Amino acid sequence: MIPELGHFALVLALAVALVQGTLPLLGASRGDIRLMDLGRTAALTQALLVIVAFGALTQAYVTSDFSVANVVANSHSAKPLLYKVSGVWGNHEGSMLLWALILALFGAAVAIFGAGLPDTLRARVLAIQALIGLGFLAFLLFTSNPFERVSPPPLDGNGLNPLLQDPGLAFHPPLLYLGYVGFSVTYAFAIAALLEGRVDAAWARWVRPWTLAAWCFLTLGIALGSWWAYYILGWGGFWFWDPVENASLMPWLAGTALLHSAIVVEKRDSLKSWTVLLAILAFSLSLLGTFLVRSGVLTSVHAFAQDPARGMYILGFLLFVTGGGLALFAWRAPKLQGGGLYQPVSREGALILNNLLLCTLAATVLLGTLYPLFLDLLTGSKVSVGPPFFNATFVPICAPLFAALCVGPFLSWKRAEIWPALLKLRLAFIVSIMAAIVAATVIDSRATLAAIAFGFGVWLIAGSLTGFVERVRNGRLRTLPRAFLGMTIAHAGMGVIVLGAVGTGAWNSELMQTMKPGDRAAFHGFDIKLERMESLQGPNYIAERATLAVSVGGKPYTVLAPERRLFTVQRRQVAETAIHTNLLRDLYATLGEGEAANGWVIRLYYNPLAPWIWLGAALCALGGFVSLSDRRLRIGAPQGGKRARRPVAAQPAE
Repeated sequence: MIPELGHFALVLALAVALVQGTLPLLGASRGDIRLMDLGRTAALTQALLVIVAFGALTQAYVTSDFSVANVVANSHSAKPLLYKVSGVWGNHEGSMLLWALILALFGAAVAIFGAGLPDTLRARVLAIQALIGLGFLAFLLFTSNPFERVSPPPLDGNGLNPLLQDPGLAFHPPLLYLGYVGFSVTYAFAIAALLEGRVDAAWARWVRPWTLAAWCFLTLGIALGSWWAYYILGWGGFWFWDPVENASLMPWLAGTALLHSAIVVEKRDSLKSWTVLLAILAFSLSLLGTFLVRSGVLTSVHAFAQDPARGMYILGFLLFVTGGGLALFAWRAPKLQGGGLYQPVSREGALILNNLLLCTLAATVLLGTLYPLFLDLLTGSKVSVGPPFFNATFVPICAPLFAALCVGPFLSWKRAEIWPALLKLRLAFIVSIMAAIVAATVIDSRATLAAIAFGFGVWLIAGSLTGFVERVRNGRLRTLPRAFLGMTIAHAGMGVIVLGAVGTGAWNSELMQTMKPGDRAAFHGFDIKLERMESLQGPNYIAERATLAVSVGGKPYTVLAPERRLFTVQRRQVAETAIHTNLLRDLYATLGEGEAANGWVIRLYYNPLAPWIWLGAALCALGGFVSLSDRRLRIGAPQGGKRARRPVAAQPAE
C-alpha cells in the first residue's frame, strides 16, 4: 500500500509541476498577482508530494519490502541499516528520485526565502524550476518507476554493489546532487532574467547566494567522492581523471567562474550577458554529468542504467534545456547592455582573467572527456584519454590562474596599478619562492615542476592571508565583511589542496611485497611485520584481515589492519585499506590476494601531505558557507528588493 501511495504522490507532483510551470508564467506576462502567487503555493505542494514519495521508497528499503522490484535489485535483508537507507539512491531509479526531491526542495526554498524578489521575477523563477522538475518527474514515471512491483516477491534481494557499502558513498551522492541541482536555481534566474529583459545589481545579489550554496555542496560532494576513491579502491591515489570524476569537476569550474562574474555584475553593472551564459552552462554541465552516468555510454562503479532508451530521454532533455536556454540567450542577450567602464588592469580585469582561465579549464576537461566517446561513435576507434593528457593540459593552465588569484583582491575597481598591489604581496612572494627552493633542494631535487607547484600552493595561502592581515593592521577587523573572510578562507583552502596534491602525487613512495606471518619489510623508515592473518565474519560479508605491526627504531609505533572482504550475496571482493595519519602524511596499507603456502601480497604507500587535500576542500566549503552568512547576501540588494503587492503591468519585451 505504501509504495502505491508513493507512486500516486509522484503522479500528483507531476500535475502540480505542470500547473506551477505554466500559470505563473502567464500571470507574469499579464501582471496577474494571483496567478503569480500560485507559483509559491505550488512549489511548496510539489515539495511535500515528492517528500512523501521519497519517504515511501525509503520505508520499502528499511523494511526490506521485496515486493518492490527496485528493493529486490538493490537491497538485502542482511545489509546494515545505513546501507539500506543509502541503497535508496544507490541505483538509477532511486538516485533520480533523490534528484527530483532536491529539485523540489530548492524550489520550495526559493518560494520561502524569495519574499524580497519582485513578483514577476519570482513567478518566472519558480515556473522555470517547475518545468525542469516536470522533465525529471516524467522521466521517473514513464521510464524509471521506482515503485514497480514484482510478483511473486522473492525471499531476499540481490544486495547493493559492495563498493557502495561505505559511509563515504552513503553521503557522497546527496551532497553531489545538492550541488548539481542547486545550479538549477541559477539557471532559472538566468532564464527569468532573459524573459524580463533585465539583469542588474539586484539580480546578481539574488543569484549569488544560490550559486554559493550549490558550489559549497558540490565542493563537499567531490571531496567526499575523492576521499572514498582514496581509501576504498586501494590504489593509493585520490583523482584519476575518470570521466565520471570529470563530470562533477566541469560544473564546479563553471560555477566558480559564475561566482566571480556575478560580483562584477553586482559591483560594476558589467559582464551581464557573460554571467547569464555561465548560469546556463553551469546547470547544463550538471545535466551532462547526469547523461554520462545514466546513459550507458560509460562503464563505472558510479554508472547506472544501461538502457539506451533512458539515455536518449536524458539526452533529449539535456538538449532541450541547454539548447532552449542558449537560443533564448542568443535572442535576448544583445539587449543586456553593460554599464561600467574599466581598464584592463583593475579588479574587473582580474575577475575576467579568472573567468577566462576557469572556462578554459572546463573546456579542456570537456574535450578530454567527450573526445573518446565521439571518436568511438563516428569511427568505432577506441582511445583512452587519461591522466597524461590532463596533467599536460590542465595543470599548466592552473599556473597563471594561481599566480593572479592573490593579486586581484588588491586591485581597485575601474582602474588600478599593478605595482602597488605586487608591493603589498612582496612578503608572500618571498615566502613562496623560499618554499619552492626548499622543496627543490631538501625534499626532492629531481622534481623541479613539483617544487614550483609547491611554491604556488604556498603563494595561495600566504597571498590570501596578506589581505586579511592588512585589514587587521588598518583596524578594520570589526567591520570586516564575512564575504571577504569567506573568500580568504576559500582561497587559502585552495592552496592547501595544491600542497596536498603535490606532496601525494610527486613525493609518495610505494612498496609491494609478498609476506607470510612473521615476515618483515623495511619501508620509508618504518619496520613493518606481518604478525598474523585471520578470518572474520561481517554482517553480510566474510573477510581476511592482516595485522601489520609498525615500529620505528625498534619501538612500537602503530598497528595497521587491512582487509579483503567477500560479499556473499554478490560474490564480489572489496579491499578495506588501513591508513595511519598524523595530518602530515599517510601510511597506507592494502591486502591483496594470497594463501598460507605462498604468502599474501601487501601494498604499502607513503603519501606526504595527503590529508591536506581534504582539509583544503573542507576549508573551501567553509569559506563558502562563511560568505553565505554575510548579511548582504541574505537581505538582497537594496534596489528592487521590495515586492509590489498590487497587479503590475507586463514587462515590455525590450
